[in-house]
Amino acid sequence: MSIVVHVTHEAIQKMGGIGAVLEGLVTTRSYNEAVEQTFLVGPLFSGADLGGLESVFYHAVEGIKSTPHAAALSDIEKTYQVELIYGQRRFESKDHKVSTLADVLLVNVSNSNEDLTAQFKWQLYEHFGIESTRYESEWEYEEYVRLAEPAYQALQVLIGKETETPVYIISHEFMGMPFVLKTQIERNTGNNGATNMRTVFYAHEVATVRPIVEGHPGHDVRFYNVLDQAKTQGKLVRDVFGDPFWYYKHALIDKAHLCDTIFAVGDLVVEELRFLAQPYESLPIHLVYNGISAFELGLEDKLESKAKLQKYARTLLDYRPDYVFTHVTRLVKSKGLWRDLQVLSHLDSLLASNDKTAVLFILSTEIATGRPYEEIHAMEREYGWPVHHKIGYPDLVGAEIELNNGVSAFNLQSKAIKVVFVNQFGWSQDSCGTRMPMEMEFMDIRKGSDAEFGQSIYEPFGIAQVEPLSFGAICVVSNVCGCCGFIQRVTDNREVPNVVIADYTHLNSAPRTLEDVMNIGLAERTQIEVDNSRDIAAKLLGRLPRKPRDVEDMIKEGYEIASRMSWEVVVKDYFLPGLKQAL
Repeated sequence: MSIVVHVTHEAIQKMGGIGAVLEGLVTTRSYNEAVEQTFLVGPLFSGADLGGLESVFYHAVEGIKSTPHAAALSDIEKTYQVELIYGQRRFESKDHKVSTLADVLLVNVSNSNEDLTAQFKWQLYEHFGIESTRYESEWEYEEYVRLAEPAYQALQVLIGKETETPVYIISHEFMGMPFVLKTQIERNTGNNGATNMRTVFYAHEVATVRPIVEGHPGHDVRFYNVLDQAKTQGKLVRDVFGDPFWYYKHALIDKAHLCDTIFAVGDLVVEELRFLAQPYESLPIHLVYNGISAFELGLEDKLESKAKLQKYARTLLDYRPDYVFTHVTRLVKSKGLWRDLQVLSHLDSLLASNDKTAVLFILSTEIATGRPYEEIHAMEREYGWPVHHKIGYPDLVGAEIELNNGVSAFNLQSKAIKVVFVNQFGWSQDSCGTRMPMEMEFMDIRKGSDAEFGQSIYEPFGIAQVEPLSFGAICVVSNVCGCCGFIQRVTDNREVPNVVIADYTHLNSAPRTLEDVMNIGLAERTQIEVDNSRDIAAKLLGRLPRKPRDVEDMIKEGYEIASRMSWEVVVKDYFLPGLKQAL
């Protein structure tokens, strides 16, 4: 049995990918059989909703001191001039009938002791060469540096300094690295309380690489070919792309090789980590893929959900599409949404020649909290949202404008396929207006889809892209998505009808020098995308189900694949063996 401490910004609620990973891990039977106690440690954000906590044992500001550790926690607050909250959060998996409690430790560092913070920053420089003065204007950096010492001391109080149980400190991305480095300092200086502590860096991405891929018009086509060429010459990211230490996240993950073990969520993440610095080149890095849920679904349920989507399409577009395509995603550049339209531009003529029609629902928004129902209802009534849009809040803002421009241009020339961009959070009549069927639920956009798109330019794993697998959908993903490696492992590298992998990084002209691939830009990337999207469209057409028996076969095959990619499998075969390695 062990104690596992997850250091993350999603300690009290799921906000994104790391939150989904935490939920997946701690709701498995294998995790709960092996882990005696789980801690979630993170900053107390301004205006944070504590309602998600099952119970609160310590919150001095509110007069709550129902833990025997209250006096010790109070001393830590006074010393570091922080506010601590200690409680518990419940995780439940109704599908697997697992319910478990995790201890939560939150630290408000907005007015923390500057002298002690300065001393810790000096230690970071003295022991690890981290120059905090370069990054003090970045609150994210400052927040997690300030959090490290009081959180470490509070954890020592809560678990007991003399415990002989192995304690794993897991830094989810850069955020937990100051805490990890604090642990390393204590261990190296012979502090008895740190003897049984082991440190883990959990790479959900490589923060240094993301801006390189997203920030250049060559995107993944350029970067991964550069990576291949650089490897053959023994060059690292600094040699090729210049000094990365301008970026505070790099300054922290650059030291992750000092951890007792490293987890990476995808095969390319391993390669990217080895590209960071020389110590990573020979370091054992453990693949710990993300898991997905596997749901058993009958043909009737699948067709019922699809019928709701078809009904919505008929209401909006005046035709009932034969096929329903979806893309449920965050609205960020890395998701490569323009590639959906490139594939559809080829598929449109193919479907038209087969006398078939389709619709693509893109569900994505810049406003994570969603737009108020009153605003949605007004836009729906006044100008036919979401088929038609207007620039400016409550409608199009930020990146939504550019995406809608592409959607509008496509819809003007397409014959068999129309795209509906729903810039809203949620998928129900309450969220999306009265023209959506009253019986529609969010799971319908997952269960009823014939194909889910996800051709990202940077995607360390991509849970959302393969979530509809067990519902019989065809998942159209790019080869840079980390989920591809997991799929290939569980299918013994055979091609399966449920997954279409688009390889946008393969160059037709070979071989290339490092200088050549560094110069790949918009024109060359666009040509590769055009050529590949034509092939993807033809492959997708060939796999779309023609009759109910085809749908049944897709559901069966998809469920079998998803079952072998479950969180239970991830924890048993990847996560727990990785923790043992840290010992």
